[in-house]
Amino acid sequence: MFEIKDKVALITGASGGLGDKIARTLHAQGATLALTDRNLEKMEKLKEELGDNVECFVADLGNSEAINQLVKDVENKFGRIDILVNNAGLTRDNLFIRMSDEDWQLVLDVNLTAGFKLAKAAVRGMMKRRFGRIIGIASVVGVTGNAGQANYSASKAGMIAMNKCLAQEVGSRGITVNSIAPGFIRTPMTDVLPDDVKAALLAKIPEAKLGEAQDIANVVAFLASDEAQYITGQTININGGMAMI
Repeated sequence: MFEIKDKVALITGASGGLGDKIARTLHAQGATLALTDRNLEKMEKLKEELGDNVECFVADLGNSEAINQLVKDVENKFGRIDILVNNAGLTRDNLFIRMSDEDWQLVLDVNLTAGFKLAKAAVRGMMKRRFGRIIGIASVVGVTGNAGQANYSASKAGMIAMNKCLAQEVGSRGITVNSIAPGFIRTPMTDVLPDDVKAALLAKIPEAKLGEAQDIANVVAFLASDEAQYITGQTININGGMAMI
């Protein structure tokens, strides 16, 4: 695996299954972690398990002031942010004609706008230091679309496009900006799906299995490392062949 020793990584959505695995993987490679989420109890448990070089920051990413304060707090604590992993996200699924304006806006605010504001705040210090890694966790449905997920798909497609734009603007400053688009990943939510639903899902995947959170975390670690210094503006699709893009 790739070493990220002495780098400071801010990971949003750190208390979720994917955020947890990303945090563990980066920490194992030597990174100092700034974990953020609204669930302090889960973050504190993760911090206790990981040990040194981990701090927790509670933040509501739907609030602009909270986002700016988060970046300031992390930089005050650790001196800098080298790696930003925009992982936080939520869903409010419904058919297009039934989707409320509130559910549309909430998903866009958390999944896309918060990532924009975090990157905007964090990239200033990265530009001064001429080093940075910004990694957005998008989704396969941000490329393919998915019935009942107009808001979620739009937010993830927006992240992919946004990261491509930022990559072009800051590439000369030693900063890379990339997206990861996971397919269907094994989670407690997928574990309880009925057998017929699982079968229909697996029929769409050439590898005939769900992905694991570790599959995503491994690529995050790679993109965060020096070995990936010439990869920017890319979308890494991790979906078992479900969408060959």
